Amino acid sequence: MLFPARRRGSRLSTAKRSSRDARSGRGEEAAVSSTEQVLAAGPGALNRPWRPSWHRHLSGPEFAWAIAFIVPYAAVLVAFAIFPIAYGFWMASSPSLYVQLFASDEYWDAVVTTALYVGIGVNTGMFLALLLSGFFMRRRWWVKAMLVVSMLPWALPAQTGFISFHWMMVYWGFLNSVLEKLFGIYGPDWLSHYWLALGANIVASTWKTMPFWTLILLAGRTAIPQDLYDAADIDGATGFRRFVHLVVPLLANLYLVCTLLSAIWMIGDFNTPDLVSSGAPVGSTEVLATLGVAYLFDHGNPGLGVAVVMTALPVLIPLGILLIRRLHTREVQL
Repeated sequence: MLFPARRRGSRLSTAKRSSRDARSGRGEEAAVSSTEQVLAAGPGALNRPWRPSWHRHLSGPEFAWAIAFIVPYAAVLVAFAIFPIAYGFWMASSPSLYVQLFASDEYWDAVVTTALYVGIGVNTGMFLALLLSGFFMRRRWWVKAMLVVSMLPWALPAQTGFISFHWMMVYWGFLNSVLEKLFGIYGPDWLSHYWLALGANIVASTWKTMPFWTLILLAGRTAIPQDLYDAADIDGATGFRRFVHLVVPLLANLYLVCTLLSAIWMIGDFNTPDLVSSGAPVGSTEVLATLGVAYLFDHGNPGLGVAVVMTALPVLIPLGILLIRRLHTREVQL
């Protein structure tokens, strides 16, 4: 029994040696052929300047057309993206601007209001969008019709909708008239109370952006294979248990990406606080975006206005990095 094994081992070793010899032979042939090509090209080939691979494939008119297409794009990028950002950093580079800014109570009030506006608004809008995406999973025709209607706030111009919100809440406006006619309640002056005005901004922002996030989460739900739902039904996981143990793990990464993107958008949101509450009462609902514009135009201090925006970068940059990292995450654990 030992001799056949030795013969098989010798055959295997012989085959390995032959494969190595064949590979080394091919390598030697490739080296010889490349050397012959260099010698045939002449001594000038050794002194020829190196050119990038993309330039080797482009010659004459093709290279000219490539430059003609790249130059306008580069010019637009520099003029409308790189230069304004660099100029903004230069305008807000003086430490005295930040000393003046951090000594202002108006700035810290805007920081607190921005944190409340973003924290409450993002989480409320995303949670409601998650619930609505489950409702729109139903296959009835009237549910599909409601889905189309629910997209209208996202499709409408933001300025028109937010100005309508503002005029509905002024004293005595449409909202107070409805409360009086239907319930006999005399409504408050909505824009004279901090929490009511801040709540109006959050409601208006949620009304505007929630259809978009609902559609994104609905697309994520429809991407879940039906086999997983069937397996959950067989295991007896229906209703809330299926939502917790199946839908939530599979949508967790998408939900987090949407939450981060929504937070980045809301930190820079200017239209909603400016058009709905207009900073009322007495500028207490100003956020960083509206405060920066107020310093720029109302106070005539553009450097201070840019500095207000720059103070949001320590929050925006980590959010952007985390967003990019989560976009590359594909692992799901049920």
